[in-house]
Amino acid sequence: MKLVLAIVHDDDAPRVMDELNKNGFMVTKMCSSGGFLKSGNTTLLVGVDESRVDQVLQIIESKSRSRKQIIDSSVTNSSAIGGGVYMSYPVEVTVGGATVFVLDVERFQKY
Repeated sequence: MKLVLAIVHDDDAPRVMDELNKNGFMVTKMCSSGGFLKSGNTTLLVGVDESRVDQVLQIIESKSRSRKQIIDSSVTNSSAIGGGVYMSYPVEVTVGGATVFVLDVERFQKY
């Protein structure tokens, strides 16, 4: 047995979970945050037989997508007279997609 731990963007999580459920996989959802923008993520836990891991990974890949997002970047110009000058300008970054870990499960019990 394997445990698939997938960290997906909040916007992608409902699609990933729906597709996993449609294919007979039970999913545990945990809210999480972090990464470069400290944006909202969802961590999904899926216990699965080793023979079906590739199916889970394919679903996660097909329903999680990277996207471009414009954010404001703060820059301090310390060479200005009288201290720093705060400047903000837009920067395009890539967000989304999925980070996935597949872990061995030593023991599984369901009560």
